[in-house]
Amino acid sequence: MGVEQVAEQSALRAVLRQVPGILGLAAPIVMSLAASTLIGVTDSIMLAPMGAVPLAAVGLTSAVAVLFYAAIYGLISALSVRIGVAWGAGEGRRISTILRSGLALGLILGIGGAVVMAAMWFMLPFLGQPDEVIAAMGAYWLFMCAFLIPFSVLTAFKSAMEAVERPWLGTAFAFLAVAINVPLNYALIWGIGPFPQLGLTGAGLASFLAEAMALGAALLWWRYANSMRRLRLRRSVNRREIGLTLREGAPLGAMYLVETASSSVATLMIGAFGTVALAGNQVAQSIGSLLYMLPLGVAGAVAIRIAQERGAGNAEALRPIALAAVSVAMLWLVPAGLLFTFQGQAIARLIIDDPEVIAVAVTIFLAFAPMQISDAVQSAMLGALRGLSDTAWPAAVSAIAYWPVALPLGWMLAHWGGMGPAGVWAGFILALVGASSALSLRFWRKTSSGS
Repeated sequence: MGVEQVAEQSALRAVLRQVPGILGLAAPIVMSLAASTLIGVTDSIMLAPMGAVPLAAVGLTSAVAVLFYAAIYGLISALSVRIGVAWGAGEGRRISTILRSGLALGLILGIGGAVVMAAMWFMLPFLGQPDEVIAAMGAYWLFMCAFLIPFSVLTAFKSAMEAVERPWLGTAFAFLAVAINVPLNYALIWGIGPFPQLGLTGAGLASFLAEAMALGAALLWWRYANSMRRLRLRRSVNRREIGLTLREGAPLGAMYLVETASSSVATLMIGAFGTVALAGNQVAQSIGSLLYMLPLGVAGAVAIRIAQERGAGNAEALRPIALAAVSVAMLWLVPAGLLFTFQGQAIARLIIDDPEVIAVAVTIFLAFAPMQISDAVQSAMLGALRGLSDTAWPAAVSAIAYWPVALPLGWMLAHWGGMGPAGVWAGFILALVGASSALSLRFWRKTSSGS
């Protein structure tokens, strides 16, 4: 066996050794992210019997709230990297300082987000929204503003648990919120037993209380569980640590906000093709949004693993971790792309039986299929660079990919290229290929022996 073959086999073994670690972190992160989306899904399902107005109110509120969720998640995700570096370096005392400061930052971001979203209420009448929907949703809107406060602090707690190799603990508290929300929703919407019948308002109150109770349970666990002893050392909140986390996380928050907003604009562009096109896009997006949790989870996992090894001084492990993350993302997303290509019609029929809507959904699924490969590489490399605390440059690359490239290109393919609604998403394919290539080159350069 030649020297080159031995080196290749050695490199492959190094990558394979990292796969279990990536999977072990990515799976609970994906589950936790999915749990966060189930709150809104629960509201929609349980309010459906009350008619179109409550459902429209939930949809309108969610369309705005998701922008805050994305920004807050991005801002706080830097916390897991900072704790991961300290964990890898064995700096237990520093972890307690970062954790307490991160929880304080979560509270600040939650309150700030709630205030800004509440102020946006006054803009709705000027955006052409139906009067009957706005008239019905005031209290629900305010409760979902308040929801951002426990959501932000619980996100900080989950980020910390992921970085200290207890990812399922954070996931458990995320699902606890969902488990509390279901019966509480039912009681407050319909007025069961001693509870008043509050309808849409009850759904908002239930969601807020469920998230707040899950946060309370998480903080009690941190305060009293024996397994948390090393993480609750008495340390004061450090303003400098808050500033460092915020500075590192700000580009990520902006990036996720830009990415989420670009999807909203893409939906508006598809609306120009009519109601059937919008319905077909919603069918495809209902599946695509669930799949989005997979690359997001991989990005979080690789960021933590690289931060841990970086803290431990194991520079030789960084590239194998990144390649393992790409492999895991491909393992999940390539089969999804194949399903979109060959079973798109069957998937659409599970959701709706309108043949015109199904036909549009199938064409959009065909555009989604190749996006899975570029998204796998892009998300893994984005997370890898985050683990190196390199966030500003990747955020700029992503912003350029989504706005000056993907959206204009999508419009041209949809209209001038004759591709219709699917063309809007086809523009994202080429943009993501460019972004994934640029991010990969950046990571390889930063991890070269001379860097």
